[in-house]
Amino acid sequence: MTTTLARPESGTDRSERHRLSVIGGLAALSLDAMASVAYGPEAIVIVLAVAGGAGLGFTVPVTLAIAVLLGVLTLSYRQVIAAFPDGGGAYGVSRAYLGRRASLVAAASLIVDYVLNVAVSVAAGVAALTSAFPGLLPYTLWLCLGVLALVTGVNLRGIAESARMFVVPTVIYVGAILTVIAAGLFRSGPAAAVVAPDHAQNLQTVGILLLLKAFANGCAALTGVEAIANAVPSFRKPRVRRAQHAEIALGGLLGVMLLGIAVLIGKFAIHPVDGVTVLSQVTTAALGDGFGFYLVQFSTVVLLALAANTSFGGLPVLAQLLAKHNKLPHVFALRAERQVYRYGVGFLAITAALLLVITDGDMNTLVPLFAIGVFAGFTLSQVGMVRHWRRNRPSGWRGKATLNGLGALLTGAAAIVVTTTKFGEGGWLIVVALPLLVAAMEWVERGYRRIGERLGLGLTPAPPRPHRSLVVVPVHTVSRLTRDALAAALSLGDHVEAVHVIHPEDEQSARDFVAAWEKWHPEVALVLLHDERRRLGEPLVEHLRTVGDRHVFVLIAEVEPEHWWQRVLQNQRGGVLARALRRHSDAVVCRMRFRLAAR
Repeated sequence: MTTTLARPESGTDRSERHRLSVIGGLAALSLDAMASVAYGPEAIVIVLAVAGGAGLGFTVPVTLAIAVLLGVLTLSYRQVIAAFPDGGGAYGVSRAYLGRRASLVAAASLIVDYVLNVAVSVAAGVAALTSAFPGLLPYTLWLCLGVLALVTGVNLRGIAESARMFVVPTVIYVGAILTVIAAGLFRSGPAAAVVAPDHAQNLQTVGILLLLKAFANGCAALTGVEAIANAVPSFRKPRVRRAQHAEIALGGLLGVMLLGIAVLIGKFAIHPVDGVTVLSQVTTAALGDGFGFYLVQFSTVVLLALAANTSFGGLPVLAQLLAKHNKLPHVFALRAERQVYRYGVGFLAITAALLLVITDGDMNTLVPLFAIGVFAGFTLSQVGMVRHWRRNRPSGWRGKATLNGLGALLTGAAAIVVTTTKFGEGGWLIVVALPLLVAAMEWVERGYRRIGERLGLGLTPAPPRPHRSLVVVPVHTVSRLTRDALAAALSLGDHVEAVHVIHPEDEQSARDFVAAWEKWHPEVALVLLHDERRRLGEPLVEHLRTVGDRHVFVLIAEVEPEHWWQRVLQNQRGGVLARALRRHSDAVVCRMRFRLAAR
């Protein structure tokens, strides 16, 4: 009989298990872009409708222009993934080829877009829900915060876990939209129509400014295209190939859905109706108002709410890269067991929650801020890739540089159009926020640079040499706690002294303490410090300044309660001493715990 021993799962195997496949990448990182089908075409139609039927006739051309830009971006970010497998997207490209300041602008634009995406996605999902169930309208903010908490909790379990949970809603949503498009294309007339009252309006002529505004509004559908390139390290091996496949799949699906909906808008003469979304009207015309209609509506509500997951997959990876480069606090680089950057997830959840609270969960207040910053990142990424190809000159580099140059031209123009058309609607807040974020990251970088210079990072230090050491033990009573503290101190250094602070009104208790000490006779020097002002830490700090050139340790003995509620019984003397010593001295502070439960 042969016995086979199972090989234990290695750390690498466990790590890969918590990373993304191609399908998982689509579910975890593309929900923002996928969900834009619900509001991108509508944003175009709302603008063009002010010119009546003539304006609505430009829905397909405007959407086609956006689809061309989407194709250029998809192919460009496929190249970014190969050139920068460590992730970072626009930030990584700008840092390598455009300089430090440009990279910080790209990083700031991505951070702003990720935070806004969470707030807008959650608010849009809840708005779709409250439009179906008006009785929930007074609870809009609480519903927004509840959905945000749900998505945050899922992402704290790992990006692969969130992908597994969101695969089914993504597949249902994409399948439902493609079914609407297919059914609508094969119908000769609408299956049903939404009856809307006629509204008198002042019609405008179709001019270049109107078309540019419609294009700018529709560009909201392109946010999230860069998320896969920012999170390449989250994919399973081979990471670059899987991320590229996910990027191409995202671009293809999004382009088909946007153009399909636009064609149906023109075919069925869809126009804005108060209280009814454009996607809802298209669905009614293609499928009628039966089960198919409700399936599309429900899947749209779910995916809009979950579209925030794109940011949870992208921003924490970007934040850890920024922390690695000393642009953000290093805590953002800490990673938990399931490949989770918890501080990045927490930052994103808190800032999005603040936005929702400030705007009371109103989607219409948040949408004008959307998509402004991301186009700055798009443009910097494309310009950086042009420099990348010109510097490295691999085979076929001219064609690749031309593609990125075209992308830079298109996204740069889109950035100008989006910013100017939305500036007065709240977009100025983003224009102000971007330089403030850049300044904050520069401040963090200067702080780490100063710390590095003082620590001599990058330099080979002199060999370590032993110094005379002094271990100081603050004592208050004669007890087992004092005995254990002195025993530990004697094992740490070659000279130990106990220090007791005396205040004027405590003369009798001081004499009692000295008498108990002499009776105990622990063979450790006792230093009495007199203080007139009832201070705890300062007398000890002043004493340490007189000990000369010695390596000083201060051992603070504290009681560790048996039960958590007993902590309120402590006087917090140890914490006060430790803070004063760390702030005003160079002593090494050690806090020793006397565990009551173990005695």
